[in-house]
Amino acid sequence: MKPSIKTRSGRVLSMPTPVEDAAINAGIAQDPDTYELAAAEFKQLRRGRPTGSGTKVQVTLRIDEEVVEKFKASGAGWQTRINDALKSWVQHNA
Repeated sequence: MKPSIKTRSGRVLSMPTPVEDAAINAGIAQDPDTYELAAAEFKQLRRGRPTGSGTKVQVTLRIDEEVVEKFKASGAGWQTRINDALKSWVQHNA
């Protein structure tokens, strides 16, 4: 029987067997783009979303579908690009 642990939320997770763990570690060792974090590096990791600038206000705004689709079609960061377009308009028309 595989060892398991129970999470705080009540889920039961199966832990790898020693043979599986060795195979995982061997795969990590062969990958030149990865390494095991040192304890100090691991401590610096943060969970969740990074904090924002604190200068933005959340609003609900109704925008034409074609405008939103055009911004979304240009890839990730479309909301930032909408913000930049609005900011540019304000600077040139205020």
